[in-house]
Amino acid sequence: MSNNLRKIATSLHKQGQSNPGLMNYAIPDLWFGSKSNMEHIRVHDGHVLVNPYLFYEALIQEVFLSKEDKPLSPYFLNHKGEKKLANGNWIKKSNVYSMMIRSSGSFDHDRTGLLENINLNGLKDTGTFIKTLAYLPTLKRMGIDVLYLLPIAKYSLKDKKGELGSPYGVSNFYALDAGLKDPMSPDTSVEDEFKAFVEAAHLLDMKVIIDIIPRTNSVNSDMILDHPDWFYWIGLEDLADYKPPVAEDLKACLPPKVEYFKELFKSPDVEEHLHKFKKNPKDTDPKAWAKMVKTFDPSKQEILDAVREVFKLTVAPAFSDHINDPQPAWSDVTYFRLYLDHPVNSQPFLKELGEFEPYVLFDVAKSSLNPGQKPNTELWDMLSGIIPFYQNNFGIDGARIDMGHALPVELINMIISKARAVDPNFCFIAEELDPVNAKASIENGYNMIIGNGFMMEPRIDQGRFNEFVYSAKDLASPVFACGETHDTPRLANRKGNEVLSKMLSVFNLFIPNTVPFLNSGQEVFERQPMNTGVDCTPEEVLALPENDPFYKKLALFDRYAFHYLHPKRWDMIETLEQANHIRVSLIDDIICLKKAHYLGFGAPWDTAAGVAYESKDKITLIVANTDCFNDKQHQIRCSTIPQRFLKDVTVVKQIFSSEKVIQDPVILDTAFNLWIYFKKGEVKIFEITL
Repeated sequence: MSNNLRKIATSLHKQGQSNPGLMNYAIPDLWFGSKSNMEHIRVHDGHVLVNPYLFYEALIQEVFLSKEDKPLSPYFLNHKGEKKLANGNWIKKSNVYSMMIRSSGSFDHDRTGLLENINLNGLKDTGTFIKTLAYLPTLKRMGIDVLYLLPIAKYSLKDKKGELGSPYGVSNFYALDAGLKDPMSPDTSVEDEFKAFVEAAHLLDMKVIIDIIPRTNSVNSDMILDHPDWFYWIGLEDLADYKPPVAEDLKACLPPKVEYFKELFKSPDVEEHLHKFKKNPKDTDPKAWAKMVKTFDPSKQEILDAVREVFKLTVAPAFSDHINDPQPAWSDVTYFRLYLDHPVNSQPFLKELGEFEPYVLFDVAKSSLNPGQKPNTELWDMLSGIIPFYQNNFGIDGARIDMGHALPVELINMIISKARAVDPNFCFIAEELDPVNAKASIENGYNMIIGNGFMMEPRIDQGRFNEFVYSAKDLASPVFACGETHDTPRLANRKGNEVLSKMLSVFNLFIPNTVPFLNSGQEVFERQPMNTGVDCTPEEVLALPENDPFYKKLALFDRYAFHYLHPKRWDMIETLEQANHIRVSLIDDIICLKKAHYLGFGAPWDTAAGVAYESKDKITLIVANTDCFNDKQHQIRCSTIPQRFLKDVTVVKQIFSSEKVIQDPVILDTAFNLWIYFKKGEVKIFEITL
């Protein structure tokens, strides 16, 4: 039973009775969906005015609760004929949408030009679990069947970035972000509302994957109070100039391998850095610690401020695990102390320098390469219990482990095995970007890796997109077919702009051995990056015009609403809807790599890419003109497809065009070539039937 959805609907009904005449709450028409029978006012610019309480109550009743005959537990694909997709491998058939609840559910509902925590109606403009429900039917229409949520746990505002802080600065893994609670439903908790969100997703046959961050935690973590020994400490006076030390005799951005440690530890800057670390405050003065804990009031003071005040100590910020990485220290997060001793690989070099307290350095940051001998077992138990907590309390279906490749393999095994004990079909995604490591990730229990598509795909003019497409079939693991993520530039702001974004979004549905991935806002041609963390230039933050209310703002840190009123907002959605119907009809062939055949073109440098999928009585050809600036005629070489489809007279029928270009059936020439005209960035799909 969808008890939490019912609970919210009841609460909304009560509020609606108290506010029957409220009709000035604006939502984008992308959220309104099929609710045309409800009282509303359409505005020509895409706004729809509704009574919020009545709208969301009707949404829950008519879209979600009407499907209550469906089972709400995560649906397991281990019935007859689907055993190969058990143990979390259902991800191979999935179509993923990355969603940040705080931003994906944001909108200027009172049209003041501001995103407010409390707007003119006493409601939130920023995103909540309840408000995001309104977008799920549109995502479902696009073919999305997996919602990948950026962190939803409680995070700290201490030393925060931007207006709201980063959700990756988690301060308590076992508590949800209170900011995602919706005041529309005063009778429910944020926990009830997340449970309802998962219920709603399952009713639409969508699965929910969360992001967990077991390597780092906020510098102002709730756990400091009970476990100061799980963190690294420096003197408060050293915080102002705290930075990653430089090893002068080594190159930039080297991995922390033991072969570099001789030069690393002889660096004066490194030695000075190591001497900054102190005993944790509890061991420094147990009596003073006990007194502070007894008198500490979390409603009046942050725990880190209390420690700083009493002990003149502070948690050491984290920084990159690569030697001589120019990135500054990350002021809002720190590393967990995963081992109670120093890394085994580092101990011989440390002995020559003296005694040191637990420290943060490149070796510690990459404990997968540099483990200790004494695991911090209590901490490991806590970290490996995070996912079961979300499984048992909220019914999630999968997780991405942030920076899992940097964690000890024994800890990863604990995390995965505990989750699979709860749900044998739980899916794990590795934050592994290098396809070379795909096989090792699968051996460690992951179902897929992120891969490097977001770096390869936008670089069409360098041949990297074709390299990604034509090598995907041979990878040891599925990877995401994506042109952007929450850390990268937006496709609509890359060379090729909206044409590039649409072309990649469509073609990504059909690349073998990949899982299509759409980033929040990509479907409405969002230009502003959510973060400038990967592959970005300083100018990327200036993607919007100066008069835009979100100029220079980043969704990962600031109040931000995606441009749901974009003039072409329905273009991508309608195109993906049509393309996905074809993908669904081919999905069993798409995931069977033996049925995938790459297509060639007139010359290796042609701006085109193509793949064909073989079925029993037909073969389907998906072809893209990757030139985003010019219409082109392409010679498509079909000699790579099975001979049984190549006859004296082979008729090829077009069944899809991303640009809605109608074309009569064509015939293969005697050399088994097709000659087809394409609009710039156009994706076409053809069928040859026996």
